[in-house]
Amino acid sequence: MRYPLWAVWCILLLALVAVITAALGLGVGSLRDSEHSGIFLQLRSWRVIAAAVVGAGLGVAGVLLQGLFRNPLADPGIIGTSAGATLGGMLVVIAAQPLAQALRLPVHLLVPLGCMGGALLSLWFIVAVARYCRDSTTVLLAGVVLSMLFASIGVGLSAMFAGYWEISRALSAFALGGLDGKGLEHVLLAVPLVVAAWGAGWWWWARPLDVVLAGEDEAQSLGVDLQQLRRWVIIWSTLAIAGAVAIAGNIAFVGLIVPHILRSLVGANHRRLLPTAAVGGMVFVIACDVVVRLVPGGTSIPLGVMTGLIGAPLFVVLLLRQRRGMMP
Repeated sequence: MRYPLWAVWCILLLALVAVITAALGLGVGSLRDSEHSGIFLQLRSWRVIAAAVVGAGLGVAGVLLQGLFRNPLADPGIIGTSAGATLGGMLVVIAAQPLAQALRLPVHLLVPLGCMGGALLSLWFIVAVARYCRDSTTVLLAGVVLSMLFASIGVGLSAMFAGYWEISRALSAFALGGLDGKGLEHVLLAVPLVVAAWGAGWWWWARPLDVVLAGEDEAQSLGVDLQQLRRWVIIWSTLAIAGAVAIAGNIAFVGLIVPHILRSLVGANHRRLLPTAAVGGMVFVIACDVVVRLVPGGTSIPLGVMTGLIGAPLFVVLLLRQRRGMMP
């Protein structure tokens, strides 16, 4: 069911205010504690900002990739970028101390840089495939294979270092995703990538993506350069994914479910969909992070697990409703 754009924006902004308020007010420690309330608020604020950047990046990347492949089931993991960025981060986790000494950089900044390196490696491979292939299906299959390869290497690394408790714990935490300890440095690394991807997608590639929805042959007949479109959409979506993974590690379902929901509300016009998906991604990730912090018993569930636990059933419900004709 389509809704007026202003109504969707009102809902999104109200939801964003609600989840930010909940994220700042809930969690370990009380803001009524006059001695530590400033510290609690500062830590939670950076966590909220980091979650917002992650959600926006994955939402934007999901819209771009679903439009490129004309497939509402496409997500940021489908071109191998998420797996590549995760693998890059895992390699840096293993070699953190020697790298920190050699590069004279703090350890907490090396992992985001490693994520970007892994994402760029996957980007190089996919762009090379896109340059020589004339159809999106081949590019899609190459991305799936690359994602499986990187994921297998990551599992192998985890098995190799299972006997080293600190490294094994760090690898597991990074692979499952989370926002613990994220601050200004992480946000500053990721924000330019996410903003650039959103801006480029909205300004240059939204109209061609709208045309591609009618079919690749029709798009070519209307003057759309499909090879150039594939190359640049993959580049910008990779940058957005790299920024998100650099902050939070591997976060599932955001780039799949958020564009899927919002497309049913505002339609497939990419100039409408890109900004709404960015805000919708913020709402979803911040809300999931609030739920993570409210789990009783002091047990911390990784953010990537929580987005999957919430996103997977919700996505199944949406698919069933769509099949029954209740949603367009």
